[in-house]
Amino acid sequence: MPKPKSKKELLEVSQKNYKTLMNLVSGYSDIEAAKEFPEGTLNRNIRDVLSHLHHWHVMMTNWYEVGMRGEKPFMPAKGYTWKSLPELNKVIWLEYQNTDLATAKRLLDISYQRTQAIMANHTNEELFEKKRYKWTGSTSLGVYLIANTSSHYDWAIKIIKQSMKPAANKK
Repeated sequence: MPKPKSKKELLEVSQKNYKTLMNLVSGYSDIEAAKEFPEGTLNRNIRDVLSHLHHWHVMMTNWYEVGMRGEKPFMPAKGYTWKSLPELNKVIWLEYQNTDLATAKRLLDISYQRTQAIMANHTNEELFEKKRYKWTGSTSLGVYLIANTSSHYDWAIKIIKQSMKPAANKK
């Protein structure tokens, strides 16, 4: 699906992809959902994927809050650059290793609602006009929201489907 280009599309696609993701996750039993993914992925199970999404929502919300106060947020996070995302994602992964799946779902739902509120509270122009906000640099607020919602949910759906294929074939 093409990337959203309007507030309406952004809300629709993010909500649709989130619903698809959560329906996919709820389709697995607790035992299946705890299954380890094949080697080669940082996120080793569904809980890891949901925790990853939650943490990126939190970072997005933080960037937004700091940026809208006229300050420069640490992006992607303090001590990290966009080139060091693998290291940051490893730190995120470690942070949630003692989180259970139910808590990861709850945290994700809360942070999802916050990102939806940000989208809903802005006009189309505020979301998609490039360079409108100093903190977004040469791009738009919408680009950051797309990356941390609908596109990220697509990634999560794909990695879960790929990693859970053997479990799905047993149904």
